[in-house]
Amino acid sequence: MVRHLKKIESFGIHLRKIREDKGLSQQALADMADITKMSILRIENGRNAPSLDMLLSLSEALEIPFLELMDFEKKS
Repeated sequence: MVRHLKKIESFGIHLRKIREDKGLSQQALADMADITKMSILRIENGRNAPSLDMLLSLSEALEIPFLELMDFEKKS
């Protein structure tokens, strides 16, 4: 369980970095991905694991391949 929580936190850090590198606010990304700003906040803070639907929406909104979005373990 602890191991999974660490991965959720690592993904959140990775997502925040990508978002910030693209110059997007949490609200802008939420609007582009058609999810709530609170969802973005919770994911980035490692409090919620995103669903597959959310991951696909985030990938599309960030204009990056899905595999790049999921390549977070080596980078965090």
